[in-house]
Amino acid sequence: MKIKWLLFMMAFTITTVLAGCEPLLVLDPKGPQAERQARDILLSIGIMSVVIIVVFILLIYMLVKYRASKMPEDYEPPHIEGNPWVEAICIGIPVLIVGYLSFVSVQSNYIVESTPQGYENQEPLVIYASSSDWKWHFSYPEEDIETVNYLYVPTDRPLEFRLYSYGPITSFWIPQLGGQKYAMADMITTLHLAAEEQGELMGRNANFSGKGFAENTFSVKAVPQKEYEEWVDEVKQTAKPITEEKFEELLEPGHLGQMTFTGTHLGFAPPPEHNHGSNDDSSEHEDHSEHDEHAEHDEHSDHEGH
Repeated sequence: MKIKWLLFMMAFTITTVLAGCEPLLVLDPKGPQAERQARDILLSIGIMSVVIIVVFILLIYMLVKYRASKMPEDYEPPHIEGNPWVEAICIGIPVLIVGYLSFVSVQSNYIVESTPQGYENQEPLVIYASSSDWKWHFSYPEEDIETVNYLYVPTDRPLEFRLYSYGPITSFWIPQLGGQKYAMADMITTLHLAAEEQGELMGRNANFSGKGFAENTFSVKAVPQKEYEEWVDEVKQTAKPITEEKFEELLEPGHLGQMTFTGTHLGFAPPPEHNHGSNDDSSEHEDHSEHDEHAEHDEHSDHEGH
């Protein structure tokens, strides 16, 4: 009786404690990419729950049915050979589960790596997101403004983040908008997101990058397009311009609050030239090819002149 009462109290305590918890951010999506990932997570949890429940039911059945009993000393259990159906089920079901989850994962990977569905015909807002110890720098080349440790983004518009780092490898992550992606020093990685609901979101560096990693966070405010334009106008009227000296100061290791500037550091501290996952790669290769052809033609003309 005491054991039953103890188990009841444990179940009641767990239920009441969990009821007061806020939902996990990855399961509270505010954009199409995060929504797709949340569905995949719930699908995986559902399949694993079914497997665990079946295993525990079979375990309890086996323990009850084949529990130890008092048998004669000369008792010999019957010889049992393998059952092909049981073996096929034990091997086939895991293979089917892994195959199905692999198919879903690959399909989802292509979806979240491309422009969010429903936004293919809209011009994305390009934001260069660069990290340093231990802060985030956000450059808006279209608006010619720059922020530190916070983002302002319009809702219902595709966002194209171009990520790189001025220090160790970091990972850019806004859980309620999409999955994380690495920011590195020698290349740009591209992340496509979109916010469909207004509100304040949390972003952070999800990759350990030194002692200040825990506070390497930033805030994201998603607002309607009109409010976003008003914010841009206000920044241009009130913020100070960013200078090369100020930017070098910002790159020094340490933590900072939120800061806003007019202009961007892209002019005097350009990002890496190599892009990974961006549609600009093909145009860059074409430009390099044309440049090489002109160079070869000029060299050939010089040889003919000599």
